[in-house]
Amino acid sequence: MNAFSAILSASLMLGGLTSCSTLTFYTQAVGGQMEMLRKARPVGEVMADPKSKPLLKEKLTTVADILDFAEKELHLPAQGQYRRYTNLGRRYAVWVVFAAPEFSVVPKTWSYPLLGKLAYRGFFEEKLAIEEGDRLRAEGYDVYVSGVEAYSTLGFFRDPLLNTFLGRADADLAELIFHELTHQRLYFRGDTNFNEAFATAVGQEGARRWLRARGRLKDLAQYEKEQKVEREFVKLALETRKELKVVYAQTYRSHETELLQKKTTLERFQQRALALDRRNGGAMKIERWFKKPVNNARLGTLSSYYEMLPGFEAMLVRRNGDLETFFDDVDAMHGLKPEARRKQVMQAIPSR
Repeated sequence: MNAFSAILSASLMLGGLTSCSTLTFYTQAVGGQMEMLRKARPVGEVMADPKSKPLLKEKLTTVADILDFAEKELHLPAQGQYRRYTNLGRRYAVWVVFAAPEFSVVPKTWSYPLLGKLAYRGFFEEKLAIEEGDRLRAEGYDVYVSGVEAYSTLGFFRDPLLNTFLGRADADLAELIFHELTHQRLYFRGDTNFNEAFATAVGQEGARRWLRARGRLKDLAQYEKEQKVEREFVKLALETRKELKVVYAQTYRSHETELLQKKTTLERFQQRALALDRRNGGAMKIERWFKKPVNNARLGTLSSYYEMLPGFEAMLVRRNGDLETFFDDVDAMHGLKPEARRKQVMQAIPSR
C-alpha cells in the first residue's frame, strides 16, 4: 500500500446495507453483500486448491498469522473473521461518495439505522457512485468519488477476506485488518472522525508491534519511514483545511472572488506538497495524488482519519502502551457527545 491508499481505505460500514433512500440504493446494497457471501470459500479450501497461485497462498498464510496476533496480542475480536476468501474479480470492493458544500469544510452526512450519521455513501457499483456524485455536483456540492479496497460490516456478518485486500505490502495488510477489527471491538454511533482516527491509531500501532514481534525490523523501518512522510503530507492538508475555513468565514463581494481565494489556497497546498515530495526524493509520487480534483470533500477524508489521531496515540502512551486499558478509556467516552469526546481525546496531547 502506498502512502495514500490507507487514506482511501476507509472501512465502509454497514450503513449501505441497513438504510435505503431509494429502491435502487437498497437493491444494489443487498446484492453487493450477497455477492461477497455467495462467492466466499473457506481459506483452507483455497489453500488446498492446486489452481490457487503461490502468492495467494502466501498472503493467506500471512493473514492467518495477523489474525492470530490480533486476537492474542491486541485483544481484538478476530475469531471467525476473514476465515473465508472472496475473489470479486475487480480492483475495488466498493465505491464511496464524499461531499461538502462549495464553501464549507463541514462534510455532508447521510443517516443510517444503527450507525447514525456517516460522512459518506457507499455503492457496490461504480456507475451508481458516479451518478450519485453527479447529482450532488448539480446541487452545488464539492464531490469526491473513490474506489475502496476494504469493506467491513462491523461484525454483523463474518466478513470474508477479499482479493482487493491482498495487493498490499504485509505491514499495510496488517494495519488494515487491525483497523477493521477495531471497528468491531468499539464503534461510536454517528461519529465518523472519532471511529476512524481511533481505528487508525490501533491499526498502525498493531502493525508496528506485529512486525517487531516477527523480527521483521527492515520492514518496520520502511513502514515507519513511510508513515513519517505521510504524516507530513497530512499535516499540510489539514493546515490547508484550516486556511479554507478562514477563507469561507469572510465576506466577499462576489461568488467569483471567494472562488478565487479557494483556488489560490488549494494551489498553494499543491505547491507545498510537491516540494515536500522533492525533499523526500519523489518517493511519495505526490503528482499522482493531485491528478484527481482536490476540494473540500477530499480534504475531509483526510481529516476523518488523521485529525484526532495524535490524541489517541497520546492516550495510548499515557497508558504505557497497555491496549486493554486504552480500550477501556475509549469505551468510557460512549456517554459523551461527539464534540465532548473530541475535546477529551485532543486534551491528551502533551502541551509543548
